[in-house]
Amino acid sequence: MFIVTNREVDDDNKRQGLERFGKKLNPEGALELRMAEVTKKKSGWEVNILPDVLSQKLKKEVGISTTKTVYASQYISRKILSRVNPSRARKLKIPVKKSSGDGRNLLLFVHGFNNDMEAVVERASTLEKLYDVEVLVFSWPADGGGLAGVVSYKSDKRDAKASVGALDRVLEYVQKMLASFNQDVVDLVTIEAGIKYPNDPEKQHRYIATVTDKSCPFTVNAMFHSMGNYLYKHLLLSTSSEGTGMIFDNIVLVAADANNHEHALWVDRIRCRNRVYVTINEDDRALSVSRMKIGDAQRARLGHYLYRLDSEQGVYINFTDVPGVKDSHAYFEGSTVKSNLRVRRFFKDAFNGKRAESVSTLKYDAAINMYRFSKAR
Repeated sequence: MFIVTNREVDDDNKRQGLERFGKKLNPEGALELRMAEVTKKKSGWEVNILPDVLSQKLKKEVGISTTKTVYASQYISRKILSRVNPSRARKLKIPVKKSSGDGRNLLLFVHGFNNDMEAVVERASTLEKLYDVEVLVFSWPADGGGLAGVVSYKSDKRDAKASVGALDRVLEYVQKMLASFNQDVVDLVTIEAGIKYPNDPEKQHRYIATVTDKSCPFTVNAMFHSMGNYLYKHLLLSTSSEGTGMIFDNIVLVAADANNHEHALWVDRIRCRNRVYVTINEDDRALSVSRMKIGDAQRARLGHYLYRLDSEQGVYINFTDVPGVKDSHAYFEGSTVKSNLRVRRFFKDAFNGKRAESVSTLKYDAAINMYRFSKAR
């Protein structure tokens, strides 16, 4: 998987594995992004911190022959394309593994409070296996800088606010990556159209439109978990950000550690092609504790409060009392989805760009503007 981060990183291989990612913000500034490829080995996680400018060897790995300057973001773009759409990658002469199959959908994962890199990477790996998606991770320094308790929570909140601009840059990168995918296809199809209909511009345009539309069989979705929603909220409330661009098919706000109060102000600024899902569990222990940590100043959290659900486009899903969920803060993984296949089905559909509320066990409760699961497993 690939990770984009504004954490400090070890470029000199002084540390091993995931320890190459630090606990603090990049010393060059909170907006400074670094990119890395992380691979699971028998001995643990192998980390390849990518240089900002690609070497000729790295260019060759992704089928780039130019001697011009090429950046790490282009390396990741081509690698991701080879996994989500192998057939298109082959047309663009990007190397594709034989085991790639027919491709998969892309999921941007933004984690929450008190997550070190091992926890982040293990969770991202779980998401890939459970839901058959290609995960791109944005990781910010969310492990309290080695602190604990209330101090750690406040520290992470400060780092979250400092990381809003970095998240904005990540969304801009995803948007440019998709635009690049599309432009590469348009260039190829334009040549094909000229050969196929050399004297008929109208048929050329029709051919380009038809083939280009069919050549994008994957969806792009985003999951913001816990305090990751706090970053997203502050990004959306900014007057100028990439967060309001049309990038994703589905956006899933899971166990949001952000105020329920006036959440519609930012949730309704989200633009996506399909759905904005807001998941809620009243018994969410982590959100209950996070509210107590700040005391009276901390309002009810969006991810555990069943009142004032007044976003015009948010699709609210109630996981409270659903078999297997209990007091979980991460009910998209672990024992919850092992024991309750309907919960797993919901997240699989949501993370793959489908209309997840169409699961037959979800019933709409108009009184509180929310979908509920049936009691049965």
